[in-house]
Amino acid sequence: MKDLIDEFMNYLSVERGLAKNTLMAYRRDLDKYIDYLSQKGIKAAAPVKREHVSDFMFDLKKHDMSATTIGRNLAAIKMFHRFLVRENLSKEDPTTLVDTPKLWQRVPSVLTLGEIEAMIAAASGRKPQQIRDAAILEIFYASGLRVSELADLKTGSIDHDVGFVRAVGKGSKERIIPLGKKAREAVQKYLLKARPQLLKSQTNDVLFLSRLGKKISRQSLWAVIKLYARRANIKKTIKPHTLRHTFATHLLEHGADLRSVQEMLGHADISTTQIYTHVDKERLKKVHKEFHPRK
Repeated sequence: MKDLIDEFMNYLSVERGLAKNTLMAYRRDLDKYIDYLSQKGIKAAAPVKREHVSDFMFDLKKHDMSATTIGRNLAAIKMFHRFLVRENLSKEDPTTLVDTPKLWQRVPSVLTLGEIEAMIAAASGRKPQQIRDAAILEIFYASGLRVSELADLKTGSIDHDVGFVRAVGKGSKERIIPLGKKAREAVQKYLLKARPQLLKSQTNDVLFLSRLGKKISRQSLWAVIKLYARRANIKKTIKPHTLRHTFATHLLEHGADLRSVQEMLGHADISTTQIYTHVDKERLKKVHKEFHPRK
């Protein structure tokens, strides 16, 4: 089975052009999968049945894996078995009828507009890092970029005149996302007043810099989000993708169509974007419960 996984990983890398981090995640998930099958006495692909895949999913659930992690594992397993059938390395795909139970789905946590504004206000100040952090928060909320995508932005990634940011996402796919006036102004202020001080005498075309003048890390960006959420006294669980989730949810709440949101988020499959329709439904249910006279 490990040899088959090696062939599959080579296919994902060469033919699908998936990013290194994605490949590493798929490898980890599939290694767990074949280890589980091995414990059940299954050493090859042919004997794998639908119940084996389902049992593995429930085993992940027993170990308190999140719904997102379980879904990612299932996606990797499905791709793997489809690859085996397509390459005539296996006759049947045992994942055809396997799906993640809906009761496992979790609606992503999102912030209100007031909470977003409180976070940005908490970053106000004249110090270079404060100006940088305010620009980071504005860009996050204005574009819905992934943390890794924001870290990779270059100074030339933003068109200040037309008003858009060019991002390179998973599989090196490029997309263009419009930017509002406030986000552009925050970035221009950062470029004028803060970035030169952070850059010092170095040469670097990365947009957001650390205090040492180097490319800011994903961990540091995550720390920025947590810092200003705490300063804004936000009690909700904050995760790296919280501002991305908030961006998508607020667009849909204000009438954006799902396809446009899908394009801006860089989702290959619209089903991934549809999770945000669940967010909106949950919000409507909450409003109904709070204000309807017949509760």
